Amino acid sequence: MRTRAKRSFVTAMTLSVFSPTALPAPPAPPALQSSQEPSFRSTSSELVVLPVVVTDHPDQYVADLRQEQFTVYDNGRRVGIDFFSSEDTPVTIGLVIDASGSMRRKAGEVTAAAAAFSRSSNPDDELFAVYFNDDVRDALPERGMLLAGDSTGLHQALSMLVPEGRTSLYDGLMHALDRLHTGTRPRKVLVLISDGGDNASAATLQQVLDRARSSSAAIYTIGVYDDMDADRNPGVLKSLANTTGGERFLPHSSGPLLAACQHIAREIRSGYTLGYTPPERDGGFHRVRVEVASDGKRRLTARTRPGYFASRQTSEPR
Repeated sequence: MRTRAKRSFVTAMTLSVFSPTALPAPPAPPALQSSQEPSFRSTSSELVVLPVVVTDHPDQYVADLRQEQFTVYDNGRRVGIDFFSSEDTPVTIGLVIDASGSMRRKAGEVTAAAAAFSRSSNPDDELFAVYFNDDVRDALPERGMLLAGDSTGLHQALSMLVPEGRTSLYDGLMHALDRLHTGTRPRKVLVLISDGGDNASAATLQQVLDRARSSSAAIYTIGVYDDMDADRNPGVLKSLANTTGGERFLPHSSGPLLAACQHIAREIRSGYTLGYTPPERDGGFHRVRVEVASDGKRRLTARTRPGYFASRQTSEPR
């Protein structure tokens, strides 16, 4: 496993896991020492930051690539890479748990899987948890957040949940996106465990997708339901993941559910971070594509968020 990011690096940047957003550029550090060290070469006041996952097989992460093997395109235009890192930096993670009546038989499996996710995460990650049924509530109301190393505390909190009532999935996601901003870690992720159905929210799916698209968070979704579950909606889970550069999982039993949570934790810790100066500040949505050059031995695939909303250029005061 790669070494943990240096504290100076963590505080110097603001980003989200596998999602881009325009950010203030950090000050330039000393010259690059190796391909695995954070590298800056920008004097711009703003950067678009892209966390990227590279694989050569579905479950095989590639962590030994150099900056020159990556190419970034913004709305089809190739842009220079101003920032590069492959460090395992701590993140702020929100667990969004479906606690409606349809999840009653799955509650124990979900709690165990969430604890396994915590154990597989960077121990310095910040974790919070929200759950939703007729209403949306924080699972850690007194503590707010805990470190991933405290898997026992998370397990105890989730063990107190009683699945009942209807499903306000969209409201739960909107609340969790708000909660992410209270985290102190530079990277942001949501992990949703649900059947994908909603029958009680004030918010709509389109509102959630619009908010997620403009957010700096990646959303990973895990569909937990039976084949006869009338409320299941795997399409919603797929849309949320695709919109934010996350990934959808559809485990059919407790073993694959546990494996999905561990997979997500490993992926969060195994990515690259690329930053570049936005070519335009027009307030519009910019599509992003990242390509990675093969080393001749492996067929490499890169995944990142499909795009970002650029900030709008403001006129200088007279």
